[in-house]
Amino acid sequence: MRKAVSSYDAYPFDIPAIRSLSSLQFHADVTFIVGENGSGKSTLIEAIALGLGFSLEGGPKSIQSITHNNASPLFEYLKLIRSYKLPKDNFFLRAESFYNVATYMETNAAEYLRSYGGTLHGKSHGEAFLAVLTNKLKGDGLYIFDEPEAALSPSRQMTALVAIDQLVQKRSQLIIATHSPILLAYPSAVIYQLDENGIKQISYEDSPHYQITKGFLDDYKRMVKMLLEN
Repeated sequence: MRKAVSSYDAYPFDIPAIRSLSSLQFHADVTFIVGENGSGKSTLIEAIALGLGFSLEGGPKSIQSITHNNASPLFEYLKLIRSYKLPKDNFFLRAESFYNVATYMETNAAEYLRSYGGTLHGKSHGEAFLAVLTNKLKGDGLYIFDEPEAALSPSRQMTALVAIDQLVQKRSQLIIATHSPILLAYPSAVIYQLDENGIKQISYEDSPHYQITKGFLDDYKRMVKMLLEN
């Protein structure tokens, strides 16, 4: 649907990775989308979610609450090709608007909070995220996560990695935008990197997230000294 784009000088088509986007093939289990801030990964994740019928702010498809509509029009230009097998479960987990989803659940659908393990606002941000991963999501589903590590400590990111694997074992497909080198370590996942040159598939060890983190931890004293001196 590239011919329908009126201008590649306006957002979101002025983002190099979005401008060059032609097609992406998602792994049957886990696909990661990575890139620097402003590279377009959240814009792409949002467009995929909206194209699949999720609310802008996230949650299951049954929740269509929007407190502020600032979606990019990218989803209107995407053609999503799905398999014959329909997922039985679904969820769009978006870190920046999860509070709004939790508030909607508390005020309008309190009876469904049992599936989350109880009230979400009664938990810390990270605990609420994990409640979704470990209690709400039942498997045999399609799950889209935008920076799920945002509220999670490193140890809780490892817990999330286990939860992701349990969902895969239950025949689920996950598409995840992340900065976390811990989550990115999931074996056999496809990793797409978005940058000024477009979109390319990379290995875990070639990802900046792995290389920068490893380089820092391997020689953190020298790295800190260099950073602070500069």
